[in-house]
Amino acid sequence: MQVYIQSAARATIPTLRRGASLQARASLSHRFPAFIFPLSSSHFSSSSNNLTPQPKMSGKEPVLTSNAPKPLPGIYSQAIKANGMVFVSGAVPMDPVTMELIPGDIQAHTHQCIKNLSAILEAAGTSLEKVVKVNVFLADMGDFAKMNEVYSTYWGDVKPCRTCVAVKTLPLNTDVEIECTAVL
Repeated sequence: MQVYIQSAARATIPTLRRGASLQARASLSHRFPAFIFPLSSSHFSSSSNNLTPQPKMSGKEPVLTSNAPKPLPGIYSQAIKANGMVFVSGAVPMDPVTMELIPGDIQAHTHQCIKNLSAILEAAGTSLEKVVKVNVFLADMGDFAKMNEVYSTYWGDVKPCRTCVAVKTLPLNTDVEIECTAVL
């Protein structure tokens, strides 16, 4: 089996032949760090000599609820559950029944976005309290303070990590879109 070798150390670290046993790798492990000579071959893809690290991942499961706006067919999912996490697509301030943007200002729109996220998270078997990361997209960074007034009411003492960026335009010319990641 070939082994990853850091390029800076290439001249001083021996490589192992394809099919080298765990014992051969272990015999070198006392001289070289384990991250250079992994002892398990289960983390590598064996297709056509490509020994690329592969994450161990369970299947992914789409989440769909009628309590949030429907996604565009064949384009994206409302959310995906994978490996104990839920990855929620961006929510815009759309009414899930009429499939139209709700009227109002950035504060009303922020409430609706988070309401939509909450419905999707609930359908996935989790909640806003288990959100660990949020991305907020604003059409105008001048709305930042007013959006934050509403946003800050939704999480307790431990706030999720968050990124907020201004973008040129958002779908349906709305002023805010919010996506999140939560644990199950």
